Amino acid sequence: MWTLTSWQGRLLPHPLPPGERLRAYATWCNAVEGNTTFYATPARNTVESWARQTGPDFRLVLKLPRTITHEGRLTGVDEEVRSFLEAIEPLGPRAETLWIQLPGSFGPTDLGTLAAFLRGLPGSHRYAVEVRHRAFFDDVRSVRLLEGVLAGAGAEWVPFDTTTLFRSPPTSDAEREAWSKKPRMPRRSVALTDRPIVRYLGRDDTASTIEGWRHWIGTVAEWLREGRSPTVFVHTPDNADALTLARRFHDDVRALLPGIEPLPEPMPTEPLTLF
Repeated sequence: MWTLTSWQGRLLPHPLPPGERLRAYATWCNAVEGNTTFYATPARNTVESWARQTGPDFRLVLKLPRTITHEGRLTGVDEEVRSFLEAIEPLGPRAETLWIQLPGSFGPTDLGTLAAFLRGLPGSHRYAVEVRHRAFFDDVRSVRLLEGVLAGAGAEWVPFDTTTLFRSPPTSDAEREAWSKKPRMPRRSVALTDRPIVRYLGRDDTASTIEGWRHWIGTVAEWLREGRSPTVFVHTPDNADALTLARRFHDDVRALLPGIEPLPEPMPTEPLTLF
């Protein structure tokens, strides 16, 4: 995400070499989704660059490669898991949580596979699971079974809230594309661990995005009062203003809990001058 073209020169300095772009992003937000790792395990020197550009408190929530989750469906993938864990080792504590996004076909009958996979993972990381099978949202028994599997492994359930996106018909090309690709699921806002993760997808219209996250402002504030440490990712179909929206979300939570520290000051997009 930190290389998004529409941010360059408008929200992030431009030009910046690839080895400095995450550093600039990290002055806006203190966490990022590692979605590119879904497509391939990164080279170790790439991961070392990520570590150099961020402080030890920065959170990277890295998605396990699709060879593990979608092609292998969590079975017979020990070598792929080992290679991935070795590659991300330079991140140390920055690898906040490893994100296991499962295909929509992975349903209640596959929970034994998920339980065995989670049991086999090392305790050096936290784990969070995103499911897209409808039964995990509509069938009470399936919900309870999945919660039991996750609780037994100390893993979190990652909700992907797309309710705002699907509230009314799309009005832009980016929204139409999102309508065709994103899952249409009920909102879930139950935390299983002390480190809940929320993925929220709004609209390209800023006001609609802000209105749609009101539920999460109260939920996140309550989690913080309970002593939890949530991570929230804010998206829109075109993501053009995702950085400013993420900071607005943080400010809205701080309005309820003023003791929360502010985010850092963003890096200027233009070089500083004397005059």
